[in-house]
Amino acid sequence: MQKNPKDILQHYWGYNTFRGSQEQVIDNILKQKDILALLPTGGGKSICYQIPALAQEGLCIVISPLIALIQDQVNNLKEKGIKAIAITGGIPFDEISNLLDNCVFGNYKFLYLSPERLQQEVVKERILQMNINLIAIDEAHCISQWGNDFRPAYRNCSILREMFPSIPILALTATATKKVSKDIMENLQFRSNTIIKDSFSRDNIAFKVLWNEDKLYQLKQLCSQTTKSSIVYVRSRRLSEQIASYLKDNGFSSTFFHGGMSKKEKEKKLNNWLSNKTKIIVATNAFGMGIDKPDVNLVVHYQIPDSIENYYQEAGRAGRDGNAANAILLLNKEDDMQLKRQFLSVLPDVSFLKLLYNKLNNYFQIPYGDGSQQKYLLNFNIFCNTYKLNRLLTYNGLKILDQHSVLSLSENYSKQSTVRFIASKQVLNHYLNTHKNLALIVQTLLRTYGGIFEYNVKINTFLISKKTNSNEDIIIQLLEKLQKDEIIQYTAQHNDLELTFLVPREDDQTINSFSRKVKELQQVKIDNIDHILQYVKNNAVCRSVQLLSYFGEKNKKCGKCDVCINKTGIDSDLVNIVANETYKLLKTNKMSSRELMKMLTYNENLVLEALQLLLEEEKVYINKQNQYQIINL
Repeated sequence: MQKNPKDILQHYWGYNTFRGSQEQVIDNILKQKDILALLPTGGGKSICYQIPALAQEGLCIVISPLIALIQDQVNNLKEKGIKAIAITGGIPFDEISNLLDNCVFGNYKFLYLSPERLQQEVVKERILQMNINLIAIDEAHCISQWGNDFRPAYRNCSILREMFPSIPILALTATATKKVSKDIMENLQFRSNTIIKDSFSRDNIAFKVLWNEDKLYQLKQLCSQTTKSSIVYVRSRRLSEQIASYLKDNGFSSTFFHGGMSKKEKEKKLNNWLSNKTKIIVATNAFGMGIDKPDVNLVVHYQIPDSIENYYQEAGRAGRDGNAANAILLLNKEDDMQLKRQFLSVLPDVSFLKLLYNKLNNYFQIPYGDGSQQKYLLNFNIFCNTYKLNRLLTYNGLKILDQHSVLSLSENYSKQSTVRFIASKQVLNHYLNTHKNLALIVQTLLRTYGGIFEYNVKINTFLISKKTNSNEDIIIQLLEKLQKDEIIQYTAQHNDLELTFLVPREDDQTINSFSRKVKELQQVKIDNIDHILQYVKNNAVCRSVQLLSYFGEKNKKCGKCDVCINKTGIDSDLVNIVANETYKLLKTNKMSSRELMKMLTYNENLVLEALQLLLEEEKVYINKQNQYQIINL
């Protein structure tokens, strides 16, 4: 017998009413319809599958991309007394078997899986024995080859439709264009193309683009203006550590978060931030998916993201409590070129893929028409050096060959060796006096890698071997010696890739079979960069209007972004607020108007109006050095 959704909402979540389109999604699921739900970040997507699953007999399968997100959902359900199981990586086979038995016989309501688990026969066989009432695909944009965060394993979610042709499928995402939505529904073989969409508008967030050559100083000012939680997004692990250290040195409660940390370290940092022991978290895009912290008041992007979808989803983690919040892109003149270098210059085209595939076959001496299902170990650095190939371009090329099932690429390569000097410089000098055979490698490390005393720095052992004219194996032995003697902290990663060739060698013909798709996907990435660059450079149209227009929505001007503030008449109350902040700054030191503008986040006209007001009220004067100085009464 079907239970009332509102009774379930009240019983487990303590709410009397649904938000946005939640009730509409739930009603359609209970009518056994396939639904694509486009709900904004913080729009309560999980409720949309949890309540209809609880309203019916049986179990809901949830496909989700991140272990941290899965674990968070399972823990929340268990705290409510709802039986849920997660099957993620690293679980022994016997334990998996027991967990699946529990789902068959143990009256569980939710089974959370990563998409990769759907490729295992034991999982598919046991799922067929379960009483499934709903299939939920979270972060469904990962399915689409035209969307961001595309994950090839997500394409296999369609097998659930084949296994359960009459069970409703609910696909959920916060960001999807029309093309991505169409791709999701086609892949999952929707029986009817029903889309339920809430407005992506976040009226409580002020979206701003601030240009400042001294970005660190500007960031410090932004962080000083909020006492609530903040997120600073960067594009590299090293930068996340550097900025977190800078903020800490300037008296802020801050830490970093990136994909190179251990699971234990990630959990500790996340929990400290969630419990407000840490106020600011500086993170790569490895952080945030599924993190529901309501009191985030500020989200800063220190560099330009690679797409509007990613930017809007990350910026949308601000203001989930409904209070006013700021989402700020903090930029300088070099950022657009850095973006193009990082993302566009390393996009493999068809000709490079043909070259790479040919070199791989020659390297392993695979005859034409042979090679299928053969495994090889590849020393990546030696291979790239042999053929003078750009390493990042080559690695991205290998990933494309993997996506199109030309070969299977082991997933361990992304973890590179890191070094950090933990001995003081004085101790290091004394050590080298007694270990002269290690002096060359130490000097080479110090000359090649900056910040190696402060951070865990990625190193290339093959490059070090070339610079020191040594064998790479000897370099590794010397690094291990330095670690044993507590001179460095060394995390080793074997440099071999495991490649499994999946199809016989047919040279260009192998690549030609999917060359059109490569060109199309390459153009999507180029378009994504163009769209985000158009957004940051367009200072004529309201930021909210630009963002919502990208997702096919119309919206009125927000009145609070940098564009709107520059265009509208200056509000007298706002001028008074800026004047008060300016006066406080001048109490500590006399400053020029340019110096004040660097320290204040308001636009130039507003600061000038505030200074004019202070002059008129005879609270400040301009000294001979053209600086503003308070009048001591």
